[in-house]
Parts: sequence; C-alpha cells; structure tokens
Amino acid sequence: MKDYKDLSARSLGQRIQEGTVDAVEAAKDALAAIEEAEEKLHAFLHILPRDVILARAGEVQARVERKELTSPLAGVPFAVKDNLCVAGVPTTCGSRMLSNYIPSYTSTAVQKLLDAGAILIGKTNMDEFAMGSSTETSYFGPSKNPFDPSRTPGGSSGGSAVSVAAGFVPFSLGTDTGGSVRQPASFCGLVGWKPSYGLISRNGLIAYASSMDVVGTFTKDPGDALMLMSMLAGKDPKDSTSLDFRFVSDTKKPEAKGLRIGIPTDLLQAGVDPAIRKLLYKCADRWREAGASVTELELGHSGALIPAYYTIACAEASSNLERYDGVKYGYRADQYAGLSDLYKKSRSQGFGAEVRRRILIGTFVLSREYYDAYYRKALQVRRLIAGAFEAAFRSFDFLLTPVAPGTAPLLGEYEKDPVGQYASDLFTVGANLTGGTAVSFPVGLSDGGLPVGLQLIGAPGRDRAILRFLEENLPIGHELPIHPYPCII
Repeated sequence: MKDYKDLSARSLGQRIQEGTVDAVEAAKDALAAIEEAEEKLHAFLHILPRDVILARAGEVQARVERKELTSPLAGVPFAVKDNLCVAGVPTTCGSRMLSNYIPSYTSTAVQKLLDAGAILIGKTNMDEFAMGSSTETSYFGPSKNPFDPSRTPGGSSGGSAVSVAAGFVPFSLGTDTGGSVRQPASFCGLVGWKPSYGLISRNGLIAYASSMDVVGTFTKDPGDALMLMSMLAGKDPKDSTSLDFRFVSDTKKPEAKGLRIGIPTDLLQAGVDPAIRKLLYKCADRWREAGASVTELELGHSGALIPAYYTIACAEASSNLERYDGVKYGYRADQYAGLSDLYKKSRSQGFGAEVRRRILIGTFVLSREYYDAYYRKALQVRRLIAGAFEAAFRSFDFLLTPVAPGTAPLLGEYEKDPVGQYASDLFTVGANLTGGTAVSFPVGLSDGGLPVGLQLIGAPGRDRAILRFLEENLPIGHELPIHPYPCII
C-alpha cells in the first residue's frame, strides 16, 4: 500500500483528479495509519465503519472518473471534532452527558465538505464541551501528542490536531472559542486557522460560548487553509450570525515588502519561554529582511484579557448548557427522588469537574446580585479591548505573538493548576473577544524536540490576507515532520 501521509490535501486531491491516486486507495491508507497508531494516541472518539468509508470513497471515485466531481477535495479523507453534528454519527462533545446522542442533521461546515466529495473518517476527541486546553477533560480519556505521547496535544481540539499531525488525515475541522484550534496546532506543528467570527456557519456546532465559538481548520500548510476557506465561508440562512464576507481577489503576489507587523510587548511580559521569545524575534528578523516593517507596540488592556474572556465565556456556557437536564435528551441519572433530584443528579453525574466549575462561575456572574459587578463589567471591558485592537490595526496590518507561553506540557500538569491553564490562553483569547482572525503556524522545534508555533492576528475579514501572506512567506518551521509518531516508537 502506498503512503500518502506527507501529501497536503491539495496535492492528494490533485492526484485523485489526475488519476494517479484512487480515492478508495487513499481511504484505505488513512485507515491503515489509524490502525497502526490510534490505540496509543487516541485521536478519535468514533471512526465510521470501514465498509461505509470505502463505499463512500468508491462512489466519489466513480464520479471523479465520469468528470462529474472536479472539487479539489474529492476523495480526500478528513476528520471532524466531536462537537460538530453529523447525521447518524455519535456526537458526544467528549462528555458523558451526550455519550448516547446521535444527531439527525449535519452541520453546515461538514455538509459543505461532504458535498465537495471529501471522505469523513471519524469524529475526534476533545475536552468536554470544548472546556479545556489539553483534551484531558474528555470523559473518554486524553489524546496524546504525536511528538511525545507523554505530553498533551493541546485542546480543546486536541484530537483533530493529532489526526493530522500523526498522518491519519490531511486536514481536519476543530472549533476555537479562546484558542482551541491555534494552541493544539502550535503544540503539534501544524497550521491552525481561526476564522473571523461569522465567516463560517456555526449551524450544527454544539455551543459553548456562542459569541466567540468559530469553526476552524488544521492543515499542513497555509495553502490548504486558503482552499478550505473558499469552500467553507459564506452566509448561511440557518445561522443568523453568519456574514457574507466579500474578499477582494488579490492578483499580485502577497509580498512582505511594505507590510506592517506589530509585536505587542505588554503581552510578552507574561512569562514566555525564552526559546519561544527567541524564535519570535528570529521570525521578525526574517520578515524585516524580506522588506516588512516589524516594530513593537503597547496593545493596552492586556491584563483584562483573561478575566473578561472567562467571565463572558462561563456566563454563556452556563446559559447554553442549561438545556441538559436529564429530561429531553442526554444522560439521565438511574435513581432520583422527584424532578429536582433528577436535575441535580443528572447534571452532577453527566458533567465532568471542569464543566461544572465553569457552569458555577457563569451562574454566579449572571446572578442578580453580581450581574452588574461582573458580567456587565466584562462586556464593557470587552468593548475597551476591541477598541485597543482596532487602534492597533490602524497602524499595523497584523500582530505577531506567541500562541502559548511554553511548549506542550506533560499530561497531568494542567489538572494540578487549572488557574494556570486559564492564564496560558493570554495570547489567543483576544482574537475571540474581538471577532478577528488569527493563524498559528510552526516556526521550529524546541531544544526538547517539541514544536513551537507563533500566530498572526488580523482584523475581522483579513483572513485571506493573512493566509496568502503566510503561504508565500512562511518564515521557518515548514521542515517539521508532519507525522512524527513512527519516529518515536
């Protein structure tokens, strides 16, 4: 059997269209890779039956041969985070609460990929209801980093990152509420794209914090993310928050010359690993040599990013998760005395510790006594943060920051320090609070052999500009091994 682990989604799709690769062969290769390493890495919560996958691949291959399907994704395998609904396929959100839930409809983002002929392999592991940064809050156990299985791949979209980094599939979908695509992409040596809010429909995405949730992508290079953007973006009548972004068709090559990039120094005061700081300034030097203007700035309100984000996110989570009460659907306690006891036991047993913690925080800040002091104040601070970013983007095209203060931690480290876990989101939550776009990209390996990622942040609607710039000017890091796992066993 041939090995397609090193191919990007574009390259594999092109070969299928040219007839040098068969879609069924590509699907079999993906399943063989999963069989080899999935037991140790735990990227998936549900893999579709082999006969279903191969039958779908056969249908796509026949349509390609008849020239009925010319999409660049026809026959390309992919994986989906387990909070995006797929009709007839278990969708658990990594939680006991939804361990037996099978939706009757497919999310808009996934349906667009299926319509393009992509082959769904399975649903990936995640932190419970997307609350966490390591996949360790998953009711079904954590995923493991392909570069070092003793370490976390990040989260909450950790399983989706592993599925690409381990060579199971060329691309996958995740979701990003406060960095849940960019952080695991950084820890696993991938490109993680967080789109502008409203660019991709949230229909079929099981909500955590509705004003910040977005569907994002994991790819091997920025070019694949660009291709996926063209397929996934657009207004959806099923999602009132989706927007009809109009992207200017750039005809000229996106050169670094003349580009204005800012480095927010107030964010770098938060204990960034010296090795990551060194790679950040190395990246800045390379772009300066290419003609970009890279200067430092004080963003402002950086100390308010984490408090504002977690106050708002927990409040929205408390509201969104109120529906899981053991009555309509989801987990129901076996023994209870009356309706109130059913609610209490079903929710306390169905939700894990981290989800319960965030629901309690959210309920507290939304309570009548503390609403004005905490939640309303957080919304006001959010407006100030948005103003600070808007001011920065009047002087700069993009902002360059780390994705996380360090590399992938050992499994268990975040459980010992949940507050420290929250603080590690400092660099990523700003783009979610403001609705802007951001892309994590690999820049090399640490001294310990772990991937390091940086991110570019842009104003809402600048997705195409950032991805095209990185496609032509990825500074370093593209030499990272895409599927490191076989190298370490």
